[in-house]
Amino acid sequence: MMSEYQARHPNESTVQMTELILPQHTNALGTCFGGQILSWIDIAAGICAGRHARCTAVTVAFDDVHFVTPIRLGDVVTICARITLVGRSSMEVWVDVQRGRYDGMPEHANTAYVTFVAVDAERKPREVPGLILDNDADRQRHAEAMERRAIRLARANHA
Repeated sequence: MMSEYQARHPNESTVQMTELILPQHTNALGTCFGGQILSWIDIAAGICAGRHARCTAVTVAFDDVHFVTPIRLGDVVTICARITLVGRSSMEVWVDVQRGRYDGMPEHANTAYVTFVAVDAERKPREVPGLILDNDADRQRHAEAMERRAIRLARANHA
């Protein structure tokens, strides 16, 4: 029987969403509102964090968001979210956004790092399972996440 707090592999909580950019998602230039992309990132990352913790997880911070390529009307957007780091009650989720057309190759459009905290029924932070890192890609993402966490904590201590 698997314990509620037994460490989990990032594959167990990975989320992939697909969205079609429609007129209501765009500005006067025909490009997608950044806020719409942020909303989808938050949803995908929140589902990912909740799957890992097996409970509700709330957004604490968007650390880095980089809009690299414009997303336009008619583009098909794929949003992939994956756990990179867990603390006692917090989790960092890496989110990759790709844009493409039905007939074209996907193109990197956006990267974000979002921090969540798992909460219990009283909305108090609760412990989350550890993270199984069994391949070089996940170990590298984890090492980079540790660096971002140190920066987050340093910023919080100076605020």
